[in-house]
Amino acid sequence: MAKILIIDDDPTFCLMLRTFLQREQYVTQTANSATDALKQLRQEEFDLILTDFRLPDKDGLELLSQIKVLSPDVPVILMTTYADIRTAVRAIKMGAFEYITKPIKPEETLLAIQNALVKKQSDSVASEKAASTAPSGKGLTFVRGNSQLATQLEEYIALVAPTNMSVLIEGESGTGKEYVSRMIHLSSKRHDKPFVAIDCGALSKELAGSELFGYVKGAFTGAMKDKEGQFEAANGGTLFLDEIGNLSYEVQVKLLRALQERKVKKIGSTTDLDVDVRILAATNEDLVQAVSRGEFREDLYHRLNEFKINITPLRERQIDILLFANHFLQQANEELERNVIGFDPAVSVALEKYSWPGNLRELKNVVKRAVLLTKTDEVTLNELPPEIAYYTTEPAVTEAAPDDPLQTAPAPVTDLRSATERNEKELILQMLEKVRYNKAKAARLLNIDRKTLYNKLKLYNIDL
Repeated sequence: MAKILIIDDDPTFCLMLRTFLQREQYVTQTANSATDALKQLRQEEFDLILTDFRLPDKDGLELLSQIKVLSPDVPVILMTTYADIRTAVRAIKMGAFEYITKPIKPEETLLAIQNALVKKQSDSVASEKAASTAPSGKGLTFVRGNSQLATQLEEYIALVAPTNMSVLIEGESGTGKEYVSRMIHLSSKRHDKPFVAIDCGALSKELAGSELFGYVKGAFTGAMKDKEGQFEAANGGTLFLDEIGNLSYEVQVKLLRALQERKVKKIGSTTDLDVDVRILAATNEDLVQAVSRGEFREDLYHRLNEFKINITPLRERQIDILLFANHFLQQANEELERNVIGFDPAVSVALEKYSWPGNLRELKNVVKRAVLLTKTDEVTLNELPPEIAYYTTEPAVTEAAPDDPLQTAPAPVTDLRSATERNEKELILQMLEKVRYNKAKAARLLNIDRKTLYNKLKLYNIDL
């Protein structure tokens, strides 16, 4: 029998719902607050959670994010009033299974519970099957964003994965280009063959050829035995070329031949080696501009660009930030053997407002560091780097002087587009000092481009 946790601060309502569900052969427990519910979740396992949206100590969104950390696979059904429906829809996007309106209807409630439990069981079976059939994807968790851009990215991956098309993945550093390439490989017909990733940015002009294509014994001084190149290692599978724009022009010529003829020639060899490799390439620069400058071969660009995927920066997917943050929180708990259950509300505000120039990589590092530092069961502003904590809209209490009353001061405004009550010059100087006069970073944090920042520096006679 399924075990259900009912969370509501109305004891009479809890008793009524519990009695109804027990008649339907469900095992039930109740909690009258979010704190009590989280305590029970740490001690026991449940198959489903029914929770009121408005609780005395936490709202539904905050509780939902903490439930998803403690019990990520347990479906959550929200019970809400008509006035809360817009927020309940947002909760669905954050991972809630369904919402039902109060006063609840027994048939509607029962149907929602049955659907949630069926989906939980099917998801569990699918996960076990995927874990047993994807050797190179073991331990790889794909976090599905809720934004329209994230949905489009998933659609592109599903569309191109089954083909043999070369894919060019564009995106800023830290957006997860290699992660996307692995998902393409795992969803392809080559999923049981090798996936080989190579960072072209780390290859010198001299080493690139031997690393990609290999060499034979005696090809040059120090070549004491034959070396297998990455093309050969990935034969039958997928070769991921990260930062493809960093390859020298000479290596680009050899790469183009390998793609066109499906043959490679090891350095020092006189014979060709047949290879069957699918190419996925990634770059954080504009290859079209590199082609126009004569730094990247146009024919190679078109060979790689049979299908293009552009990964949107995290700052343009604000709705996904807390979803990823909670995923990284769960990972950090496992890696660091901690039991942090969520983020303080002020932290959630700061995470959503920060521009994340390092994208997902930066977010993951920030969350992991915060989990390591926190002394409570929630991450607070004290565990965030100052440039991120700076973005909270929560009022900050300042320590009063002995003869002064305790005062509260609003957190400083950091967005020049909305800074109407503060002097721009003072704000710019404060931000420059905070980022150690890194103008590019200051511009990002101020939510303006560098050209605008330079104009402001000139306007206010700020000499750096």
